[in-house]
Amino acid sequence: MKPTELKSALNGAVEAARAAGALMRRNQNATKRINSEARHDIKLELDVRCQKLIEKLLRRTLPAAAVLGEEGDSGEARAALRWVIDPIDGTVNFTYGIPHACVSIALQARRPGEWDDAYPDANYETVVGVVYDPFPDELWTAIKGQPARLNGRITRASSRGRLAESIVSVGFAKHRETMELILPTFQRLLYEARKVRLMGAAALAITYVASGRFDAYLEYGLRLWDIAAAGLILECAGGEFWREPMPGEHTYHIIANNGLLRKKLFPPKKK
Repeated sequence: MKPTELKSALNGAVEAARAAGALMRRNQNATKRINSEARHDIKLELDVRCQKLIEKLLRRTLPAAAVLGEEGDSGEARAALRWVIDPIDGTVNFTYGIPHACVSIALQARRPGEWDDAYPDANYETVVGVVYDPFPDELWTAIKGQPARLNGRITRASSRGRLAESIVSVGFAKHRETMELILPTFQRLLYEARKVRLMGAAALAITYVASGRFDAYLEYGLRLWDIAAAGLILECAGGEFWREPMPGEHTYHIIANNGLLRKKLFPPKKK
């Protein structure tokens, strides 16, 4: 995509994120209508409304782009461009009135070459990322190859290289298997890191790493719409966005960090 097209796409994503964020703010203290709930997850009627609003606004910018979203997909499965949307990341927080949730919008462009059927997400790269937290009115943005920004100002990951001086955020996804995978690391980090935080919104945890508030964030079982936008923002902020596919469509194990801590978070096992 040309620089002017990327800038236009970013502006469109910012407009859509702010509109959905405004809808979240208006409903912050309202009674939430739950569409479905599980042991560790909630789906709101407002999730659907926010995604529909986002899609409507994004179509003005790129009418032909496909959509991959937490609340449904549309468009061609192998489209040249696709939006990846999480209309409310941190839905459980939002449902309980905790003002720590955000809107996440990424634009991905199809890579040249033959289509990889075994790993469809590998056919795309993220070129635009927007994460908007409507409660403190914080907007993270990035275009691939350019600096990441927070409310228009360049933001950078931290330079802390010692785990003992670092704040590490950990996420426990909604499935028992992923909880059991992360639990031993969580228990070890309680003693080795300065502090461990569980905040409940993956996109915000990653952007906090991009801004030096956290030094690392790790979780198993995240979906692509949780991480696509924030991952690009972190990379553009000088950090490292490591991810590994897991069983399940668009599902990942991720380690977001400032580029100095990944081997300390998961040190080699002693023989």
